[in-house]
Amino acid sequence: MQETFVPIVIEKTGRGERAYDIYSRLLKDRIIFLGGGVTDASANILIAQMLFLSNEDSKSDIHFYINSPGGSITAGLAVYDTMQFLRCDVATYCIGQAASMGAVLMAGGKSGKRFLLSNSRILLHQPHIMGVLEGPATDLDIEAREILRLRTRIYHILANHTGQPPAKIEKDSDRNLWLSAEESIKYGLADRILQKAPEIVKNEQGQQ
Repeated sequence: MQETFVPIVIEKTGRGERAYDIYSRLLKDRIIFLGGGVTDASANILIAQMLFLSNEDSKSDIHFYINSPGGSITAGLAVYDTMQFLRCDVATYCIGQAASMGAVLMAGGKSGKRFLLSNSRILLHQPHIMGVLEGPATDLDIEAREILRLRTRIYHILANHTGQPPAKIEKDSDRNLWLSAEESIKYGLADRILQKAPEIVKNEQGQQ
C-alpha cells in the first residue's frame, strides 16, 4: 500500500521557525478538508477538528472543503449531525466532486455559505450496500429494512436543505444524477460559484 505524502510547511514567527504538516497549518485558519472517501477514520478526524474549532471560537465560521466520492452512510451522518450541532456556522466548498454522502455533507453547510468551484460536480444516487450481507434470513430482512430507513432519512435531509420534495429527490436518485456547478445551485444543493478564494486568513494583527 502506497503511503500518502503530506507536505510540511515552515512558518516564521517572532520566536523563530515552526514546522507544520499542511493540514495542521490549514486548521489554524479554520480550514478542514475531506479529500477521499467518507470512512469511520476520516469522519472521526473531521468531527474532532470541528469540535475543536467550535470550542476554540464559536462565532467564526469553519471552512469545510470537500472532494469526495462518498462512502459510509453512518460515518457521513455522524459528520452531518456534528455540523448541525455546532454553534458556529460551517461553510462548505465543493472542489472536484461531492458524490453520494459527500453531497449530503455539501448540502448540509450553512445556507448561503455553500460554495462550488467552476468545474466541480455533485452526484445524487441511492445509498449503496457496503460489503456482503450474510446471515439468517430474518437478520437480512432487518438489515434491508434499516437500509431503506436510512435511504428515506437521507432523502428528507436533502429535501430540508434544497427545498425539493422528498419524492422528487427519491425519483432523481433512482439512477446516478450528476449535476454541474450551475445545476447544483438550481437544484438547491449549493448557493454560489466561487471564482476566487475568499479572504479567510487572519493577518498578524488578528484582523479578518
